[in-house]
Amino acid sequence: MSERVPVIAIDGPTGSGKGTISRGLARALGWHLLDSGALYRLVALIAAKQSISIDDPDGLAAAAAVMAVEFSTAEDTEQVLLDGVDVTSLLRTEEHGAAASKVAALPPVRTALLERQRQFARPPGLVADGRDMGSVVFPTAALKVFLTAGPEERALRRYNQLKEKGIDVSLPALSREIAERDERDANRKVAPLKAADGARILDSTGITPEQVIERVHSWLLEVNEGTN
Repeated sequence: MSERVPVIAIDGPTGSGKGTISRGLARALGWHLLDSGALYRLVALIAAKQSISIDDPDGLAAAAAVMAVEFSTAEDTEQVLLDGVDVTSLLRTEEHGAAASKVAALPPVRTALLERQRQFARPPGLVADGRDMGSVVFPTAALKVFLTAGPEERALRRYNQLKEKGIDVSLPALSREIAERDERDANRKVAPLKAADGARILDSTGITPEQVIERVHSWLLEVNEGTN
């Protein structure tokens, strides 16, 4: 990662809105986008396709090291390509989300993906979305944001996202899965989910995505003014 490339690190739990905010912000700034969660979902997807056990961290890490990944953002839609094939819809299932959370707890996989994530930092700048962007991957990020929201709103947001994609899901079951994922992510030994040192906390409950983007953009302007 070049120290001269500005990075906005946006971390937070599932349903906090960080994906929507990161895409909107990257588009507004004309910057690159890193959806780190998609990388772990891709590893989980490859594991399923190649019959690699979740209990085989070295095998998963080897797959993570060589997978060919490309992110493409057009309008409000993110497209994830694996070996040139669009796998976006496959990645967004709760099955792969739960598997990704387990994969992300494995140190060999995190090590394999660390440098790959840092390579996304290219001019003119990068908006990095994840759970340890500010604390581990980009500790010198120009701006660190920890985005959260009330648990009920987070579950409802995720429910609506899945229903819009035609995926049948139970709201109570989804609430339980999100709570379990939160606990697992917050208590894992490697890179637990938490606000990074110096991060600005933003609760998006009851706030529109446009308002959140505007708030983060204003913080970036403050940071830039402070460094000039």
